[in-house]
Amino acid sequence: MSLPRTLGDLRHSIFSEERLRERRVKDEVRENLIARLRGKGDTPVFPGIVGYDDTVVPQIINAILSRHNFILLGLRGQAKSRILRALTSLLDPHLPYLAGCEIHDNPYSPICRRCHEEVARLGDAAPVAYLTPDQRYVEKLATPDVTIADLIGDIDPIKAARGGHELSSELTIHYGLLPRANRGIFAINELPDLAGKIQVGLFNIMQEGDVQIKGYPIRLPLDVALVFSANPEDYTARGKIITPLKDRIGSEIRTHYPATVDEGIAITAQEAWTRRNGHPLHLPKYVQEVIERVAFAAREDKKVDKRSGVSQRLPISAIENVISNAERRAIRNDEKLVVPRISDVYAALPAITGKLELEYEGEMKGADHVGRELIRTAIAKTYDEYFTGANMQQIVQWFDLGGEIQLSDSLPAGEALENLKKIQGLVEKLGPLRVSQKESPELQVSAAEFVLEGLHAHKRIGRSEERVFKAGEKRPEPVREKSFEPEERPYRQRRQFN
Repeated sequence: MSLPRTLGDLRHSIFSEERLRERRVKDEVRENLIARLRGKGDTPVFPGIVGYDDTVVPQIINAILSRHNFILLGLRGQAKSRILRALTSLLDPHLPYLAGCEIHDNPYSPICRRCHEEVARLGDAAPVAYLTPDQRYVEKLATPDVTIADLIGDIDPIKAARGGHELSSELTIHYGLLPRANRGIFAINELPDLAGKIQVGLFNIMQEGDVQIKGYPIRLPLDVALVFSANPEDYTARGKIITPLKDRIGSEIRTHYPATVDEGIAITAQEAWTRRNGHPLHLPKYVQEVIERVAFAAREDKKVDKRSGVSQRLPISAIENVISNAERRAIRNDEKLVVPRISDVYAALPAITGKLELEYEGEMKGADHVGRELIRTAIAKTYDEYFTGANMQQIVQWFDLGGEIQLSDSLPAGEALENLKKIQGLVEKLGPLRVSQKESPELQVSAAEFVLEGLHAHKRIGRSEERVFKAGEKRPEPVREKSFEPEERPYRQRRQFN
C-alpha cells in the first residue's frame, strides 16, 4: 500500500482529519489492545513476557483501558524495561506527521511555529512523512544530572545565529526528549533517581497535557503516554518519587520474580545464549533446575539482602557460564557432544557471586562460601524431586567400605564413566533422569555425577575441594547419660547436733 506523501493526498486517505484530530495516543493504544484481546488469545498481549499472565499483565491491561499513565514498581531483573518497550506493539504501524518537524506534528493541527508557517505557505502541498512504532517510543534513564532542558527544552543560541532569528522567537527552541516524544510513548526508567526539582517539571504534562519552555510565553499541548519504572529500594537508598508526582500517576503496578521453577526455566531459556555455533548441546533438565533453584534459594537466604533482590539475570548468566565450561571440556577432550555437569555449576560461581548483595553475616563468610552453599541447597532440592524414596544404600555403602573417586570438571567423559562404573549400583539408578546405559558417555557421566552430588548435598557421602567423593564423616554417637537408679538411701541423712 502506497502512503500519501502530501497533506492534500492525506485528506482523501484512511488517515482522515476527524480520525487524526480526535484519536490521541492513549486512545490508539486502548483500541489496539481491545482488538488484540478480542483475538481470543491467538496473540499474547506482551510477547516474551513469562510468569505475569495472572498477576502483572491484567493490571497493565486495566491501566491501558483506563488511559492511565502508570509505573512498574519492582526489584531488579523483573522485566520492567522489557514490558515498557513492548508497549510499542500496541501502536499503529504508520503515523503521518509533517515532514521535518522535530516534535512530529499532526498534519491537521500543528502546534509548533515552524509547522504553522509551513502549512500556511504550502497548503495541501505540505510534505508528509510517517513514524513507525519503534520511532514513537522515547526512553530516558533517570540520573541525578538530568536537567529540565534535557526533558523539556531550552533556548538554542546557535540555532538563532544560523537562522538569523531573535532569541525571543519560537524558532530558536531546542526541544527536549518529552516534546520529541509527542504523539508517542515516553518512558523514564528508575524514576526515583530523577532530582525532585526535575520531577516537578512533569506535573503539567501529566495533568494538563502541556509543557512550558523556559523563557517563552508559549504552551505546547503535547499528546504523550507517560510510563515509568522504579525499584522500591530507591525510595530510601538514593532518592524518592515526590508525593505530588505519585499522585498524578494513574496506576502503580508491582512486578515480581518467577513464582515457580518452571517459569524461571522458561525465562532463562528465552534470554540465555544457549545456541552455540560449535558442538551439539544437550542441556539436561536437572541442570537447568539446579541453576534456577540457586536464584530461588538466594531470594530466601538470610545472608542475602532481600531489599536488593536477586535478579533473573543470575540464572541467565550462570547457565551461559555452565555451557561454556562444558564446551571447553568437550573441545579439549575432542568430544562430539556438549553435556553440562553439576561440576560446571560450581565453575560458574563468577556469574553468581557478583549478583548477590550480602548482609553482614554473608559478608563475614564471603561471597564464594555463600555461593557454594546456595548451589548445594539447590542440588539437594532438585535431587529430592527425582530420587525421593529411592534406595541409595548400596552406593553409600561402597564409599563407607573405603571407595573413592575423583571427578574433576575437565575429566573426559569416557574416563570418568569407567571410574563411575566401579561404584556398585550407581549406573543402574539413573532411570528417574531418563538416562540408560545405552546413552552416550557424556550423558551418563552428567547424570551419575548429579546423583553423587545429591548424596553429598544430603551429607550421606563426603567430597573434598579437589572433587574427590568419599565416605561421609562419621558423626560421633551422642553420649547417653546413665539413668539414675534409686537406692534405698541415695542421700546420707544429715547428722543431728544437739
